[in-house]
Amino acid sequence: MKKLLLTGLACTLLVGCTVHKELVATGGSKSDGTIELSYTYSGFEVPKISEEQGLEVAKKRCSSWGYKNAEKFGGKRQVCTMPTGFGCNEFTVTMQYQCLDK
Repeated sequence: MKKLLLTGLACTLLVGCTVHKELVATGGSKSDGTIELSYTYSGFEVPKISEEQGLEVAKKRCSSWGYKNAEKFGGKRQVCTMPTGFGCNEFTVTMQYQCLDK
């Protein structure tokens, strides 16, 4: 019984915690009409993002540049920003959006 309890506790700790992350503007090009939004998370976190929140941030940035709309463009890029001898302690995930004249 004790082994089962300890195994369950260990699994819970290893799975990590779900953490809500907000996408923030980290780059882009007004002339190309592209926006880059990113979030960071640690190796023990399970990030949860709102695609709708990201699209709203992209639309606001595109609007400030004179565009009328935005859409997600491509996939996402994940980079280890804090490597260790045992893997990675922090990741940065970047998603790209395209500004539209429609």
